[in-house]
Amino acid sequence: MANGSTKRKQDTIARGARLRRITLWAVLLLLCPALVGYAMSRAMNGNSAPQIRVVLGDGVHGPKGMAWVPGGEFLMGSDSKLAQANERPAHKVRLHGYWMDQHHVTNAEFRQFIEATGYVTTAEKKPDWSTLEVQLPPGTPRPPEDTLVPGAMVFVGTKEQVALQDYSRWWRFVPGADWRHPTGPASNIDGKDDHPVVQVSYEDAQAYAKWAGKRLPTEAEWEFAARGGLEQATYAWGDQFTPDGKQMANVWQGQQPQPFPVVNAKAGGAAGTSRVGSFPANGYGLSDMTGNAWQWTADWYRADQFRREASTGGIVDEPQGPSGSWDPADPGVPVQAPKRVTRGGSFLCNEAYCLSYRPSARRGTDPYNSMSHLGFRLVMDKNVWDRTHGQNSIDTAAR
Repeated sequence: MANGSTKRKQDTIARGARLRRITLWAVLLLLCPALVGYAMSRAMNGNSAPQIRVVLGDGVHGPKGMAWVPGGEFLMGSDSKLAQANERPAHKVRLHGYWMDQHHVTNAEFRQFIEATGYVTTAEKKPDWSTLEVQLPPGTPRPPEDTLVPGAMVFVGTKEQVALQDYSRWWRFVPGADWRHPTGPASNIDGKDDHPVVQVSYEDAQAYAKWAGKRLPTEAEWEFAARGGLEQATYAWGDQFTPDGKQMANVWQGQQPQPFPVVNAKAGGAAGTSRVGSFPANGYGLSDMTGNAWQWTADWYRADQFRREASTGGIVDEPQGPSGSWDPADPGVPVQAPKRVTRGGSFLCNEAYCLSYRPSARRGTDPYNSMSHLGFRLVMDKNVWDRTHGQNSIDTAAR
C-alpha cells in the first residue's frame, strides 16, 4: 500500500509539473507574440543573425550611402550540397572592418562620374584586339577591322526552351550597347536613375572607384558583407529561398513565368534590373547583395583558390586573391586567360541554370567584358575616411 501511495503521489507531482510548464508556455506566448515569430524564424531559416548594430554613414560621421561592415572571422565558401567545386571547401578567413556601398552604383551616380570626367567606357570604344586575343584559342586569326565595333554582350533570351549547355543561344554581342543603352541602341535608361548601372567593365569600375575615392572589394570582403552576420546560411537572408512566401531578391523566378531562358514577349521582353533597395537589406544594412546584377570584385579568378587557401591549415588573414587567373572549366577559353571574380548573381539567375544568388557562389569574367546584367559596388577603408575627416567614424556614426 505504501508503495502504491508513493507512486500515486509521484504521478500527481509529475502531472502538476507538466501542467505548470504548459501553463507557463501559454502565458509566455500570449504575453510575448514576438517569441512565436522568433521560434518560427529559427525553425524556418536554421540561422539567426547575431545582434548587429547597423551603422550607416551620413556624410559627416562616416561616408554617406555606405554601411559599416565590422569585420571578424567567418567561414568563406561552402560545403553544402548546392555548392559548386569552385566554392569548396569552406575555410576560415579573418578581416578588418570597412565601409561598403549600401547598394549597387546606380545609373544616376555613374552619370555624375561621366559628366565630371568625360570618361568613355569600354563598351563605347572600338575593341582592342590584344584584350580579345587572350580570351581566344591560340592562333585565332584577327577578325576583319570593320567587325571590331563598339558594343557589349546582351541577354536576348530564346523563344522556346532549349538545352542549357550553350549560352551563345541566349547571349549576343550587340553593336551600340553600352551603359546608357543596356540592350542596344534602341534602349535607354529613362526613369531608371535608381537602378544599378550595367554594361560596365572591370576597367570602368576601377576608373569610377578612383574618382570616388573608394575601391572594389576583395572577394573575401564581398562574401563577408553578403552574409550579413549569418554563418554559412544558404542565402543572404537565411536558409529558405522565399521565407513566408516572400521574394527576397530580383532573380528570374520573381519576374518570368517561363523557364530560363525563354523570354515572354507579351510581358515586355527580357527580364531586367529592379530599383536598388527593392528588397530587404541584410544584417549589415546592405541591399541586393545577391540578385539584381552581378558585381565586380578586385581579385583575379582561380577556380581552385579556396582549396589553395584552405591548404594553409589555419585562418587566412585579409586574403587578396591569387596573382593570376586559372579556369579550366570555360570551353574554348585558355585556362590562364585574364578573369576577375564576379559575385552575387543577377535577375537572370535561377535554380535550373546558375543558382548564383548565394553568398558563396563565384565565377570569373573577362575584365574588359561589359554585360547587361553586370554592375558593381565599392568599399572604403576606415582609415581613409578618418584621415580626411579627422575623426573615428565608427564611434561617431553609431551614437
